[in-house]
Amino acid sequence: TNLFYSTCRTIRNEQFTMKTAVAFLTVVAGASAFAPAASNSRSTAIKAATEFENLPGIDIETGKKFFDPLNLSEWIPAEHARKAELSNGRSAMLATVGWFWPAKVGMFASDDVTTTDPVDAIMQADPQWWAQFVIFCGVIEAIKYRAEQDGGSFTGEGDPAIDYMNQWGGMNDAQKETMRLKELKNARLAMIGFASFVSAHFIPGSVPGLPADFH
Repeated sequence: TNLFYSTCRTIRNEQFTMKTAVAFLTVVAGASAFAPAASNSRSTAIKAATEFENLPGIDIETGKKFFDPLNLSEWIPAEHARKAELSNGRSAMLATVGWFWPAKVGMFASDDVTTTDPVDAIMQADPQWWAQFVIFCGVIEAIKYRAEQDGGSFTGEGDPAIDYMNQWGGMNDAQKETMRLKELKNARLAMIGFASFVSAHFIPGSVPGLPADFH
């Protein structure tokens, strides 16, 4: 009997040892499988950050360092991000002017829009105006796309895609870099400013410096 129990314990110990060894090897193999992926991820992040750091626009506002707290640079190509930033920034600059224009300058003769409140005006605008607006935006995007296909640029590298006043060609390299930085900073400020206008409109008192009845 003692010999039987001793044999059973030996078998159980050997089984336990074998299971432990298998589990250990599985963990090590799994960790090894993920190691190259982590390394590749770090390499991709470093490469992406380098591409962004070579773009104009990293200045005193961020301590002359690349600012990307959400690590979006790992997922968005630098060229695409700059095009999106400038496109949205330019739209925000126009939108900022449009926000204050009706109240400070005046309105065009209209039978449908009767308010100087920008948000209310959006809802009052006739559907055909929206159709014209969408077509107009599509035409502008088509012009930009065609110009890029012909070697132009709307981010400041090379000949401009749109320059109806022919000012870009008369600037030297230093003036061009200064102009690019000015536009970029104004675009970023306009995006922040427009977001604050919308916030103050829907959440009165949410933006310091803007009155509670801001619209």
